[in-house]
Amino acid sequence: MAFVIFTEIRTMKQVFFIIIFCLSSFAFSQSEQIADDYFKRGEFEKALIAYQKLNEKEKNTTKYLYKIVNTLQQLERYDESQDLLLDRLTRSNYPVLLVEVGFNYQLKDSLQLANKYYNDAILKVEEKPVYAFSIAKKFEDHSLLEQAIKVYEKAMILLPTQNYNIQLARIYGELGNIELLFSNYIDYITIRPEFINNAKRAFSDFVSENNDNENNLILKKLLLKKIQAQPNPYWYELLSWLFIQEKDYNKSFIQEKALYKRNPQSLDRLIDLAFTALNEKEYDTATAIFNFVLDYSQDIESLLKAHQFLLDIETTLATKKALTTINKKYQSLFQTYGTYEQTIALQIAYGNFLAFHIHNPKDASVFLKQSLELELSPFQDATVKLALGDILVFQEKFNEALIYYSQIQANLKNSTVSQEARFKVAKTSYYKGDFDWAESQLKILKSSTSQLIANDALDLKLLISDNKYEDSLHVALKLYAKADLLAFQNKKEEAISLLNRILIEHKGESIEDQALFKQALLFEEKKQYDKAASNYQYIIANYRDEILADDAYYYLAELYNKQLAEPEKAKPLYEKIIFDHEDSIYFVDARKKYRMLRGDTIN
Repeated sequence: MAFVIFTEIRTMKQVFFIIIFCLSSFAFSQSEQIADDYFKRGEFEKALIAYQKLNEKEKNTTKYLYKIVNTLQQLERYDESQDLLLDRLTRSNYPVLLVEVGFNYQLKDSLQLANKYYNDAILKVEEKPVYAFSIAKKFEDHSLLEQAIKVYEKAMILLPTQNYNIQLARIYGELGNIELLFSNYIDYITIRPEFINNAKRAFSDFVSENNDNENNLILKKLLLKKIQAQPNPYWYELLSWLFIQEKDYNKSFIQEKALYKRNPQSLDRLIDLAFTALNEKEYDTATAIFNFVLDYSQDIESLLKAHQFLLDIETTLATKKALTTINKKYQSLFQTYGTYEQTIALQIAYGNFLAFHIHNPKDASVFLKQSLELELSPFQDATVKLALGDILVFQEKFNEALIYYSQIQANLKNSTVSQEARFKVAKTSYYKGDFDWAESQLKILKSSTSQLIANDALDLKLLISDNKYEDSLHVALKLYAKADLLAFQNKKEEAISLLNRILIEHKGESIEDQALFKQALLFEEKKQYDKAASNYQYIIANYRDEILADDAYYYLAELYNKQLAEPEKAKPLYEKIIFDHEDSIYFVDARKKYRMLRGDTIN
């Protein structure tokens, strides 16, 4: 019994000491925070007293010594800070202190003495190379970058197992020596190839789309030299990445082919490149890559993907006569690979082809309903139903479409595809003229985990809420929704004509800028670029304070930059977004493209 009581008392004491320790640690950290706050506010006398008290409790470390020295320097009491440092130096012989003493002399304009201590610190690396990082870091803290470089380079000679290429690369970047920045990262990749993605992120700040950019040329030269000296896969990968930054997808394809032939394990990188080229409408390169996949792949999934997107490209570029040939190619693929679960993506593509290009939505919906009878996974089932719902909307069978979209929401709750289905419910309700229900669904989607869905939902909600209260009968909004539906049905001329009616009959109403913008997008699709530019210019001139102003600036800039080959007209439009629309979703792209047009070396 006595033993039990003794044990309990001992346990209580231990708990008591732990509580006391935690409270004292908390109080100590609070005291440090107060001292730091004094320093940040420029109350240096108060900060000094607080740091001195803290230093009394931790005399054996340099943490608070440095803070005291820094505070004294802010008060220009250089002799006091010097005495403190020299006293500690005589007691500890810690070589990092030499840098602090030197910097104190530099602040006193005693440059000769400062350089003496700096050189002594660098020489100490030969005696104690283990201190190299700490000494170099202290030089960096005081922006003494040339001295830091000497320390790192000396340490790498003395300790070949240590590597400071990353630190050197960062310093050379600060000094603006981009070639040495690149070469240090490359040297590090030689030792640690898994660092390649970090290197890409670092390089992306220094290269641009302009293949004549000096930094691009430097990196290209270094990588080509590496390929000649040691043709390791990661140099091809980096060179391919650089060509992608320059949007030269064909040259990237050449590197990826070389990489694949050296290590023919996976075609995933080539397929990803094909998709990138496809998104940039580089159809020739995308076609060449997908054909390469067909030639080299033994994987059914990759083959089907290549076939599908080759047909997508053909469809995009096809004349009406060519559509019959494409239809036969789809049929041939189904004869070869069958219509079962593994070809479901190809089946969905064919359903969309029948509806939106052949304009045979009836056969398309029958075909996809047959696809639903297969043993599909929940996700496959949902993707088929999304496509089928779209085709039913195309046919204006809105209620049936809503049934399929609602089934997706019920079966795959909280997933991205479920959120996409909810957006389509809202869009379908909007097409029907049921604006209140559409708006209620869009409010939920504003917080969607998919940023793209959230942005689209917000845009549609603003369109509805900005225009439904102006007219209780919603005449203009209903016309606009109908024009939007016509555009979805690929009836561009009819959509443009209906938007024109809105612009005449509802001139000056809040929907005018929306109609102008929508019409401009359709003009662009029809390659009527002058008409599109005219609409954007009208929005800028008359709606510069409205929500579509930044859209108009950006789209007009892109039109001048890409389609009309007038980059000088694009430059002030990008600039307008940078200075007047900092919160725009186009801000980052506009800044990047403006700097490129201006000829900046670094992004």
